[in-house]
Amino acid sequence: MRKYNAKGRTAMAKLNLKTVNKKTKDQLITFVLVIAVYIVVQIMVAAGAISSLMQGLLVPMCTYSIVAIGLNLCVGYLGELSIGHAGFMCVGAFSSAFCTKMLEGVIGSQIVLFIIALLVGTAMAAFFGFLIGIPVLRLRGDYLAIVTLAFGEIIKNIINVLYIAKDGSGFHFAISNGNAIDLADDGVWLINGAKGIAKIPHLSSFTAGVILILISLFVVYNLVNSRSGRAIMAIRDNRIAAESVGINITKFKLMAFTISAAIAGAGGVLYAHNLSTVTATPANFGYNMSIMILVFVVLGGMGNFRGSIIAAVLLTLLPEVLRGLSDYRMLIYSIVLIVMMLFNWAPKCIEWRQKMAQKFRKNTKKEAV
Repeated sequence: MRKYNAKGRTAMAKLNLKTVNKKTKDQLITFVLVIAVYIVVQIMVAAGAISSLMQGLLVPMCTYSIVAIGLNLCVGYLGELSIGHAGFMCVGAFSSAFCTKMLEGVIGSQIVLFIIALLVGTAMAAFFGFLIGIPVLRLRGDYLAIVTLAFGEIIKNIINVLYIAKDGSGFHFAISNGNAIDLADDGVWLINGAKGIAKIPHLSSFTAGVILILISLFVVYNLVNSRSGRAIMAIRDNRIAAESVGINITKFKLMAFTISAAIAGAGGVLYAHNLSTVTATPANFGYNMSIMILVFVVLGGMGNFRGSIIAAVLLTLLPEVLRGLSDYRMLIYSIVLIVMMLFNWAPKCIEWRQKMAQKFRKNTKKEAV
């Protein structure tokens, strides 16, 4: 009997080792792909093979990829539908831009200034994620989605009525009415209501975006492979069973939601410092932005961070690539969305992909022999 138990344990250990090795290999492929794409793009830019329009899309692609990674942690691994990540992105963008405006004349190095802004924006988004997560994560399903959507709209509307200025006499604050602030000649607007924050230093770059993607991937992969990550997935799969074995539901849900919000805030920092002026308009941080990021996550595959990055890049590039088709551009864009959704989630397509993968493995083994 002991021999059989020993054999069983050995078999289980080998199976677990194979699973771990497969996960590690898959994650390494993601890192290698991101770095390889970065090198190829840099070579193409140096050779003049990429137009200025496409170069302008490099930082937004990185921004959307980062926010999609953060949302995928919440939706794919935690299993909670959030439609308010544009709000966390907005918090990161405005808090970091405010910090940059304050420190612009104090810190000479742009790299140091960007790092400080990044830390501030990420920390503020994490704080709001923690604060909102305490009451919101008691809800489930559609109710949670509605409340997170409301949070995104509240944040956007608060910033639109907030006025902060600075002059020789100190700081000036006002709500709804910027004319109430009597600003001296040497004064500057830090947040000017619906006009947002202007004259932001251009600190974002494609290199900074790729580094933030790699850091985001490192954080989420370490989390999902850790004990805490397994607890989060257990809560997603069966909340009652997870609670029955002593897993602290509130703690781990709040942990995943806070980290997800922090990553979205980092994306907001990159987004704000790529623009000369950032405003809390519906086009920037509204409902459509949250839905667009959710589309990236769903198309790329929930729980699949590499898929989220690929979906974000393709769907950001596609409208610009099809711009020459004028009226048919959005029609083709919609058809591509439907085809991608069917390819990723239709049972017949999944079976076909599995068969093709098996054939590819067999052919590879034959060639190796």
